[in-house]
Amino acid sequence: MTPEDHARAAADLLNAERTGAQIGLLSRRHPEIGMDDAYAIQNAICQAKTAQGRKVVGWKIGLTSKAMQYALNIDIPDSGILFDDMVFEHGAVVPAGRFIQPRIEAEIAFVMKFPIGGANVTRADVLAATDYVAPSIEILDTRIVRKDAETGKTRTVHDTISDNAANAGVVLGPQRHAVDAFDMRWIGAITLRGGEVEETGLGAGVLNDPVESVVWLARRMAQYGQSIAPGQIILSGSFIRPVECPPGSRINADFGAFGDVAISFA
Repeated sequence: MTPEDHARAAADLLNAERTGAQIGLLSRRHPEIGMDDAYAIQNAICQAKTAQGRKVVGWKIGLTSKAMQYALNIDIPDSGILFDDMVFEHGAVVPAGRFIQPRIEAEIAFVMKFPIGGANVTRADVLAATDYVAPSIEILDTRIVRKDAETGKTRTVHDTISDNAANAGVVLGPQRHAVDAFDMRWIGAITLRGGEVEETGLGAGVLNDPVESVVWLARRMAQYGQSIAPGQIILSGSFIRPVECPPGSRINADFGAFGDVAISFA
């Protein structure tokens, strides 16, 4: 793809977000699309949003579970960007029409106190740079159709990354914990919609340890000249399948002793 192709794709995705009208698969429009193209489109979206006054407040990591990787026939995670207008308060209600096809995932969030970056970032570096960890919900949305009506083909990882890794929102629970207060591999979540259990999972589903997910992110960002800044939120990856959130959904993710986080959709 050319830089002009990247800019056009980014503009189309931004328009889809603004209007609520999804676009077709970029992987169909550009069969040659690759990982670098997808991140270039994502970066073009970031540049457009920051030019409009938005601020980057963190990063999300996706496709950290084997189940999701197998589904998309890839063997690495992906990442996206969190902006200031994506942050919702615990217990808030998402206004009707804010998103196109919202879903949620339960995750462990890291909030950083020191900058971290570089191709040689280690687990110890991540632990030292973390201010605290907290229960969180990521809100997903898709500005690209999930399935092409004509061909029946579904989104590829390149479509998802281009669409800011399907990122749309983040909700942090009120509890804050030292990064070494829990064995994060054994932190679990019972995720309920309307009081009924939809999904359960354990932190170990995220690359066997959510800390390793943040290590992966820092190293990947180094490939594109990026780094993690103090105060930024890092969503380390979901250990449940996405839960659909049609209008009227009430979501609670119960992390037991680790805390809980809730969000509703008008």
